[in-house]
Amino acid sequence: MTMNSNASQANHHSFILTGIPGMPDKNAWMAFPLGFLYTLTLLGNGTILVVIKVDESLHEPMYYFLSILALTDISLSMSTLPSMLSIFWFNAPEIPFNACITQMFFIHGFGVVESGVLVSMAFDRFVAIRDPLRYASVLTHGIIGKIGITVLIRAICVVFPVPFLIKRLPFCHSNVLSHSYCLHQDAMRLACASTRINSLYGLIIVIFTLGLDALIILFSYVLILKTVLGIASRDERLKALNTCLSHICAVLLFYIPLIGVTMIHRFGKHLSPVVHTLMANIYLLLPPVLNPIVYSVKTKQIRRRIINMFQRKMNWT
Repeated sequence: MTMNSNASQANHHSFILTGIPGMPDKNAWMAFPLGFLYTLTLLGNGTILVVIKVDESLHEPMYYFLSILALTDISLSMSTLPSMLSIFWFNAPEIPFNACITQMFFIHGFGVVESGVLVSMAFDRFVAIRDPLRYASVLTHGIIGKIGITVLIRAICVVFPVPFLIKRLPFCHSNVLSHSYCLHQDAMRLACASTRINSLYGLIIVIFTLGLDALIILFSYVLILKTVLGIASRDERLKALNTCLSHICAVLLFYIPLIGVTMIHRFGKHLSPVVHTLMANIYLLLPPVLNPIVYSVKTKQIRRRIINMFQRKMNWT
């Protein structure tokens, strides 16, 4: 009876988020680097969105998908921003239980959305290289809109059970989380009841969404490579492959940290808490910061439009 009472209270109480493990006095030193990274994320992805919106020559399927990716990266960053600011800027690590669950839903949800967008972009590259003459007619505005809605609905349906799976658990142990934001696997380990269902559902999500997406992307590039090797001209082959470089970088930026975080959570329990925190922050902060930089550097059309935009601003001033 006491256990149930304590669990009920804990379920409606709060969690304590962790800044730099074992070094809470150093949290203030992280405030400015994190602020810089969030600013860079907003500026970079915001610039991509503005450039694509303003320049009509970029109103093509590839750039529409890039816009969706930029919006997803901004949304993912905004999901972690409140708790990061509360810890590193205001030294307020406590987060209400329901707020933690809400943040958890958005972080995992936008993670699944980003994976789905990367699959869509792989399909876009496949169509562009395999059948360039029908590219615009296959990926019409309507089709792109339907793909975007499908990706979003899939993420909502997949992540929707997570808050309820966490809320049913009794939390009668420590309420200190190991990260500066709420993750399902992190909160789950604090429960004082069996978490087998949560673990199983988390594994199913990883295999049938993120894992399946990775396989589809890999298969798409096998088909792309097969098509490229069938092109007679060496210059045309290089040109076709060059259009995929930015997407390949975005895929690596998303999946390598994700695999690292997953492996550390499963098999790296003996590692220092600093390693866990570092990998978790890299997983959520690195792709939104670097994706716009990669696309700006690797995509000639985007790079040229950004340079022109800044040159115009300089001339006006």
